[in-house]
Amino acid sequence: MTNKIVTDLFNMRDEKFAKFNASLLPTINKENIIGIHTPELKKYAKTISNPEIFLNSLPHKYFEENQIHAFVLSNIPDFEICIKNVDKFLVYVDNWATCDQLIPKTFIKNIDKLLPYIKKWIKSKHIYTQRFAIGLLMRFYLGENFNLKYANMVIKVKSTEYYVNMMRAWYFATALAKNWDSVIKIIENKNLDTWTHNKTIQKCTESFRISPSQKKYLITLKK
Repeated sequence: MTNKIVTDLFNMRDEKFAKFNASLLPTINKENIIGIHTPELKKYAKTISNPEIFLNSLPHKYFEENQIHAFVLSNIPDFEICIKNVDKFLVYVDNWATCDQLIPKTFIKNIDKLLPYIKKWIKSKHIYTQRFAIGLLMRFYLGENFNLKYANMVIKVKSTEYYVNMMRAWYFATALAKNWDSVIKIIENKNLDTWTHNKTIQKCTESFRISPSQKKYLITLKK
């Protein structure tokens, strides 16, 4: 089955797009990037007749196989089946794109069940498992679901990894847009490391969700 999928993927190959994607995915060997647009991969993921066989064929060689894996997982309706397979897959995720495009629809309906997994994943030494956990807190636990204890989980992450800290900055910039009154105190108190603190402010100044007066104030808080 895996051989057929790889053959199908190469039949959809766009070599020019492969070169473009390689420039965006420096953590992946360019030889392992076939070159297929995301909408085509999402469409193809829905045609896999025996997804369980594919999900158990880890590790995959090609970036696009991992993308399809993420899209198949995102469409699994049963939370328990989905979370089990996500937990198994995360250690094989080797790039920001697959990490960020793994967004299971069942998670939003089960945020209480999801939280223990986030608490485990956010402590992982694996870059993209940790990034994934922070991304989930950003997607599902802001706005009306926000609690300072979730923000504190992200504050406590200590990493020198670019893709982890970029997600931390993205989290706090989004949190400021959705929960300003609570999160601005974190920036005022300078609870973040210098890089993440300043990157958060930069992302806010680039966001249409932050008002001009808020942006002006944030700039005064740079480290």
